[in-house]
Parts: sequence; C-alpha cells; structure tokens
Amino acid sequence: MSQQMHYQPAPQGPTGAHAPQAARNGLGVAALILGIIGALSGIPMILFWLAGPLGILALIFGLVGLSRVKKGQATNKGVAVTGTILGGLAIILAIVGIIVTVLAVNKAVDEVNQEFDKQSGSSNNIKDLGAGEAAKYNNGLQVTVSKPTPYTVDPSTMISGHVEGNKAYKVTVTLKNTGDKAATNPVMSTEAEADGKKAEEVADDKHGILHHDWEKTLDPNESDSVEMVFDAPPSAKELSIKITPDFLLDPANWKLTL
Repeated sequence: MSQQMHYQPAPQGPTGAHAPQAARNGLGVAALILGIIGALSGIPMILFWLAGPLGILALIFGLVGLSRVKKGQATNKGVAVTGTILGGLAIILAIVGIIVTVLAVNKAVDEVNQEFDKQSGSSNNIKDLGAGEAAKYNNGLQVTVSKPTPYTVDPSTMISGHVEGNKAYKVTVTLKNTGDKAATNPVMSTEAEADGKKAEEVADDKHGILHHDWEKTLDPNESDSVEMVFDAPPSAKELSIKITPDFLLDPANWKLTL
C-alpha cells in the first residue's frame, strides 16, 4: 500500500489584524522647536514681529499635539506641553515688545516735536504788538520794531517802492539772540500794510536802505539791527508790519500808529 503524505497549512493570524500604527509626534516636536525660537526672538523685544507668529504656530501645534496624545495617536506629551508653554511665552514677549516699541517711538516723536517747538513758534503773544514790543521765540530770538518816523525820499537815489504823493516811514527792526546757541543765517521776510492796503518797501541807494539781511551768525546775547522804509498813502493812520525772522519761526505782527 502506498502511503499518502498530508501537508498541514501554516497557521495564520486572526482575520483583519493590522500592524501597530507609528506615533504621530511631529506636531509636538514642531511646537517645541517653534516655541524655543519664538521665545528667544521675543527676548530682544525688537524681534516681536518674529516672536509673535512663531508663538502662535507653536501654541496651535502644541495644542493639536496634546489632542493627539489624548487620543493615543502620539506619545510625546511632555514635548507638546513644553512647546505649548513656550509658544504662549513667545506671544507674551511679542506683546511686551510691541508695547515697548510703541512707547519708544512715541517718546522719540515727542522729543522731535519738543526740539521742533524749541526751534519754532513763540512763547508769547506775537500778534498786534506795539512799537518797541518784542516778539520772543522759544529758540531765544527776539524781534522788536521801533516807532515809525517820517522819511524823506530822494527821487534821484530812490530805486523802487515809492509812489509820488505818498509818504514814507522808516522803522528799525532789531533781532537779538538771547539763547545759549548761535543763530546761523537767519533769513527774514516782511510784509506791510497801510490802513489795510499793501505798503511797498522802499529801496534808497543813497542811505543804504537796499535790503534787510541779518549778520550770518548771531552769537548768544548779540543783536543786529536794520532800517526799513515803507511807502504809505498820505491819509494812512496805521502801518501793520508782519515779520518772519527765519524759515522755521512763526510770523509776528506789529500795528504801528503813523
């Protein structure tokens, strides 16, 4: 009799069994890395613009990583927690950095404005001043205008500004530097009206009344004066002179009785 050989099939595992899934720890690690970089970026304050976004990402990744830990999908709870904490810290440092930066910028702007105010504007009323009254500016400059006196125009030496039949009046304008720094290259501009109508400035070659430039530099406590002549109708009762002693300064106005 022939013998038959029987082969037993190899044993198989339970139907539907799967290999165990790998832990999904990536977000926890990413949260830790971003949290560290964000927190370090927030320390210098000026890098708040970098710390803030990194902190937000670290916080989000850390929370999602913790959620995975709770679901059994990740195993690095400590890493995710640390990343979340560092992300929150980075956000706090970013907010502090923003506040500090804003305060610093505001302080710098205030200092610039204070310096500008020091160089411009006035510390007293500079409207409707009388003869001999001074317009005082914050940078130490003072301007005074004398009482008008009649001025006889010589037609042979008069260059411009006088109309025959009008009267001319001379005033002395004095610029004094009462500050502690030299005033360099002050450039004065003037406008005048007689009884509400424009009064032309008279240029007289004979008496050297041709311009009204100041000295190039006025040292502290130094003053300089110029004579100016204005043309006015014979019936004018008041001469109004507006003087801007330099580019950055406000104009001052004198109302002078003729």
